[in-house]
Formats: sequence, C-alpha cells, structure tokens
Amino acid sequence: MAISVSRAMSKGVVMTVPVLVLTVSVAAVFLFFLLSSLSSCSCPSQPSATPVDNARNVDVGSSESNRGDGFIATRKEDVEWVKNQIQANGIHMQENVLRKGINPRTRAQQLEDLKQFKGISHYEGPDSNNHTAFPCPGGLLVEEHHSNYGEPWAGGRDVYEFLAQAIKLRPDSQVLEIGCGTLRVGLHFIRYLNPEHFHCLERDELSLMAAFRYELPAQGLLHKRPLIVKGEDMDFSKFGSGVTYDLIYASAVFLHMPDKLVWVGLERLASKLKPYDGRIFVSHNIKFCSRLGGEECTKRLTILGLEYLGKHTHDSLLFNHYEIWFEFRRSKI
Repeated sequence: MAISVSRAMSKGVVMTVPVLVLTVSVAAVFLFFLLSSLSSCSCPSQPSATPVDNARNVDVGSSESNRGDGFIATRKEDVEWVKNQIQANGIHMQENVLRKGINPRTRAQQLEDLKQFKGISHYEGPDSNNHTAFPCPGGLLVEEHHSNYGEPWAGGRDVYEFLAQAIKLRPDSQVLEIGCGTLRVGLHFIRYLNPEHFHCLERDELSLMAAFRYELPAQGLLHKRPLIVKGEDMDFSKFGSGVTYDLIYASAVFLHMPDKLVWVGLERLASKLKPYDGRIFVSHNIKFCSRLGGEECTKRLTILGLEYLGKHTHDSLLFNHYEIWFEFRRSKI
C-alpha cells in the first residue's frame, strides 16, 4: 500500500506509511530541541512597562513631565547651550542704535506715529470698526505697560519657573494669583495650564485692559479662558466655592496692602488651599506677619489652619537680580 504525497511527487516517487511516520517523528523531535534552545537564549529582555510616576513627584524639569514639548524650568545645560551659541557666532553686546536695515524707535516715537496715523490699520469712517480688531489704546500697542512694574518684563518667567518647580506644576493644577497685573507672570501659567485653570484677582483697570485687550490676544491665549476678576478687599466669591488651589501666590502685592486686609485674605484663602500639598507663596517680605512678632504670628497662622514652611531665594536668568519667597501650607494639625 502506498500514499501519494503531492502532485509534485507524481513522477514515480512514493512513500510507505512506516517511513512517513518515522519522518514526522524526527521532525517533531528536532522542533522540540529548537524551541528549547530559543527559550534559554541569553538575549536582552524587553524592559517591563512601569506605571507613570505620580505627577506631583515628577520634577517638572524631567522628561516625565506632562508637558509634551519639553521642560518648564531652564536647566544648566540650556544656559550652557545658549552661551556656546553666542560664543560660536562671535556675538557681543550691542547698543540699540540706528543702523542699515533696522530703524529702532522709542516707545514714545512709536506712540506718536500711532496717534498721527490713527493706528496701524489706517481704517477711516465706517470701516474703522473693523470686525477683526480689538479696540486697543496705542500705549498698549507699544507695550508701555511692560515698564509699569519696576523691573524688566522678562522677570515674569523667573517667577513662573520658581513657582512651577516648587509645587511640581501639572497641566491640571489650579492656580490663583492675587494681583496678576498685566499677566507678566500669569501668561506663562496660562500657556501651560489646562483651560480655565488660572484665576486672578486684580484691582487696577488699566492692567486688566492690557491683559484682555493686548496680552491674551497677542500671545494666542484667548482659548485658555483664564478667569480674571476685577475686585479688591480680598473678595474671592466670584471664583466659586468648590474650587481648591494647588498654588496661590502674591508677587509684591501684600507690600501695598494694610496688614489687616492681608490677614482677611489669608483667612478666606486657607480653606481654598488643597490639603496638604497646596502652597501659598508671598514675595519680598511678610511684614504683615513679622510686625506681630514670631510667636504671635505663628499663633495667628495656626488659628487660620496655616503653617509657615520657610524662605526661598530664586535667581533671575536674564539680569542680576533675585527674589525672596515665603512659603505656607495648610496645617496638618
């Protein structure tokens, strides 16, 4: 008895049943040893997947941060890279003077041109209400408000980096600034945070105009919908009763308030701070506290459910300057 294996073997080649069985058996043994040798191979194994670190434990300067396009903090290697690029290109400090192809004008000169030529659009009559334009005073267009805060506008980035590092900022963090002015610091938070996660209480109308009519549109941040409220007397009722903050900060604001009003604000803010990871940061000094004396200040904070954690200094990246910050959190007692 014979079995034809395939049409290709029809040219007189046949295989008996015993031979076929023996062939299959040998193939099975060979396959067994082959698989055994592969399973004992010393090839490098794939790294096992690990769960994502808790966001609050991740350094915002690391690649594990939730920011998809890089880092929040400026790192030492970033500074060295810039220095190397400047050196490699032979770039030196230059005065902003008239030279071919560049026509530098002061803000005052730019403002005069805006007034003389009715703005940069030149629309006349009925067309002056162009549907794409925000009504914007010339002083804002030439960025005069960038000089209203006593130090270079770039210092806002320094403040942002320090605070973001201090609280391990995440896109879903809730942030409240007391006195955000024209968003010198706030712009950086608004850009990083999820929409509606940046809140601010500001009393100065000109600053609010600059924020709404110039900075947010110019920076392409209208879609972030920050909640910026005009108000004073530390009234936070318009921010809602359900929100709690990862960060509440006041940059050189408490200096200009009566001590009594500062304490009113702290009393209202204590319950809005996330326990116990939320932080309050106050810049420059805390004379509202030190004027009471150490023990009395501690007692007052304890009554409010707050505790003082310490003082920090943060250097500026661009100019010879540093700021002092004082840190508070909700008491665990």
